[in-house]
Order: sequence, then C-alpha cells, then structure tokens
Amino acid sequence: MYDFDDSQDAFDNRWQQAESLAEEAFDLYEKGRMRQACDKLRQAIESGPENAAWFFNMALTLDAMERYEEAIDYYEKALAVEPDDTEILNCLGVDYTRTAQYDLALATFEQIEQIDPSFEPCYCNRIITYTEMEQHDKAEEMFYLAQQIENDCPLCFYNIGNSLFSRGDYDRAIWCWQKTAALDAQHPQIQYRLAQAFWLSGKEASAREAFLKEIRKTPADLDVLLDFGIFLLESGDLDAAREKFNRMIEMGGDWPAAHFYLGEVYRLRGETCQAARQYRLALEGDGQLAGPRYRLAEILLGQGNPQEAVTLLKAEMKLEIQDADVLIGMGYMFLNAGDSENSAQCFLNVLDIAHDEPRAFMGLGMALSLRGENAAGRQCLEHTLRLQEDNPLAMLNAAWLCCRQRDWQAASIYTARCRALRGNQEPYRSACKAIEKHIRWHKLAGFLRRKS
Repeated sequence: MYDFDDSQDAFDNRWQQAESLAEEAFDLYEKGRMRQACDKLRQAIESGPENAAWFFNMALTLDAMERYEEAIDYYEKALAVEPDDTEILNCLGVDYTRTAQYDLALATFEQIEQIDPSFEPCYCNRIITYTEMEQHDKAEEMFYLAQQIENDCPLCFYNIGNSLFSRGDYDRAIWCWQKTAALDAQHPQIQYRLAQAFWLSGKEASAREAFLKEIRKTPADLDVLLDFGIFLLESGDLDAAREKFNRMIEMGGDWPAAHFYLGEVYRLRGETCQAARQYRLALEGDGQLAGPRYRLAEILLGQGNPQEAVTLLKAEMKLEIQDADVLIGMGYMFLNAGDSENSAQCFLNVLDIAHDEPRAFMGLGMALSLRGENAAGRQCLEHTLRLQEDNPLAMLNAAWLCCRQRDWQAASIYTARCRALRGNQEPYRSACKAIEKHIRWHKLAGFLRRKS
C-alpha cells in the first residue's frame, strides 16, 4: 500500500539535500572555484526536482568558464520551467551573440521586449548583436531606445563605443568610453579600450596614461601587457617594451607572441643573435604564428644564407598572409634570394588585396624580368610609373628592360627622368651612368657593324 507520509519525507530529504548542494555551489562560485561549483550544481539538479534557479546558476557558472554552448543548454532548461523570465532570456540572448547565433539572439531580445518593453538590457545588449553583424545604424537605434529608459547606463555607452570603434570613428568612441568610465570607474577593461582608441587616433600620451591605469587595476592581464608592449615598441620606447614582454614570459603561460615582440625589440637594437633566439622560441610555442619566419629569413639573407631563408619564406606563405606590407617584403626577399617564381606569387597576392599598389607592380615587373619575361615585366614597371610618376627605382628597372629589348630611345628617356629626379644621389647616379654607358656602347657597336 502506498504510504504518502514516507514518500513525502523522502521527497523533503532529497529537496533539502539538493538545496544544500546548491548553497555550497553558490559559495564556491563566489570564491571563483567554478569547476567545483558546476559539480555541486549538477548533483543538486540530479537529486532534486526541476528548479529554474539551479539551471540558471549552472548556466551563469558555465558562462564564467567561457563554456557558452553548454550554458545555452542550461538557460533553455531554465526557460522550460520559467518561460517568461526576462533575466534568463537576456542571458540566453547574450550567449547567442557570443556564439554568433545572431538571428536567435535578436529573436530572444525581441521576445523580452514583448514581455516587458521597459526592460532596458534587451535594447542595450542588442547594440552588441548589431555591432557584431556590422549593422551599425541598427546598433545606434538600440542605443537611443535604451537611453529613453535609462540614460546613464555605462554598458550602453560601452557597447555603442565598440560600434563606433569598429567603424574607425575613434573620437566618438573615446567620448562614449569616457562616459562609461565616469559612470562606472570599475567597468571591466574600460581604460584598455580607451588606450586602444587613443593609440589608433594618434594621441600617444593619452594612450600611455590609459594603459598604465588599466595595468594598475589588472596587473596580471596578459592581453593588456601585450598590447601595451606593442604600443611602447611602436613608440620607440624599447626598454619599456622589453620590460613588458619579459614580464609576460616570467608570469608563465604559453605566450609565443611575447617572444616574437621581444625579438622585435632586439632586432631594432641591432642585437641579431638575441632576436633570432626569440623568434625561434616563438615558433616553438606556436608553429602557426605569422612573423617569426619572416624575420628569421631577413636575418639569414643578411648572413648570406638564402637557401634556409627561402625555406622559411615558403612556410610563411602557407599561412595565407593578408598583410600587403608583409607580402611585399617577402616578395623582395624572394627576389634577393633568386626565387622569381615565389616572388611573383607574393606580388600577385598583394594585387588581390590592393589592386593599384605601385610597390607590387614594380616588384612583379622585377620578378618577371628575372624569369626572362621582359615584355610583361616592362608593362608592370610602366604601370608602376603611371601610378607613381616619381619612382626612380621603377625608372631604372624600366630603363634596363628597355635595353634588353634594344629600345634605346625609351631606355634613354627613363634614364634621363631618373637623373633629373635623383641624379645627384647614390646609388641612382652610378646606375644612370652605367645605363648610359651601356646605351652608348650598343649604339656604337651597331654603328660599327653597319660600317663594316
């Protein structure tokens, strides 16, 4: 026979046990022990009845561990119990954005708006979603809707600042982030974001100050240390940059980028052996890191070792580099090593990115001429001069190619243009003399052949 009292007692015991586990999980969460908190919550969920708060807390704990896909599952379980809870819906929408499920995020925030149009976070967080989707007009629309409900929300100013920053509108982004800092001085990474905006807008003194404020708040934030080190490196403060990169390495962890930029410091100081050592350490830490092979190839070429340099450059090409300046540098290194095929490919890759880059056309012309394709090489060099009329190196190379084609008149014109532009400077003066001598000798040889 079914004993209701015994059944109720068992239920009450399980409930109390589950509540106790959930409380332990909360204490662990507060202490930052997320993995143990997850274990306790999982036990509470398994031993007790469905409880939206426990599902919700499990999702928050998983968010803190950046396990967003798993967190979404628990938010959805919480909503199965409490389908109209705006806080749960809001957190779910944020995680949909974090996992690039933008349509689901927007639908979730719109659902909140239907339940409670005065719930400001559903507008505030849509700013982030639309920014990620690069729909910045929509992001601004959400900002103004949020302002009508709460005009001093630091997160709104922070989020719209991100939208402005991604558009390159650094001054307005700075204004928004300064507003965030004024409303909430402890807002995460606000001084870091200000430092980045000041840096990109050329306000170096303000960028340095903001970086220092952020590091005082979070001295162990390695991302901030790395960016500050790169900023100092670009500003020419090599000693301070070296200190930041060394601090990162001393703090432990796998930071190949710190070794790479420490190599850059040594390279700029002329300490080639130390630089090469750091580049190799960077590659040991991350074989897919762009940059170390490029720099090592430069060093090897300078040491007269083109074969190993080419091997490194070929490996760098496999990383599908999209930086035009780096590709141009690689193209000229391949040229110096006598590898015209890979050199030409580098310059062609540049022209896929920047269609009218004169340095790429000039390099391609030189690579083609090295392969004996004189007509195509000359066309590239002449196009370089249409894009950049005052390029003396393109003039000299065009003159030499014209000589190869026995077009002495065009060769003379290009040489004269170079002499008029840089005729008193070396190495242009010597090169012009050599070409002019070459032209005179061939003209004389042709005259003598006709006489005979």
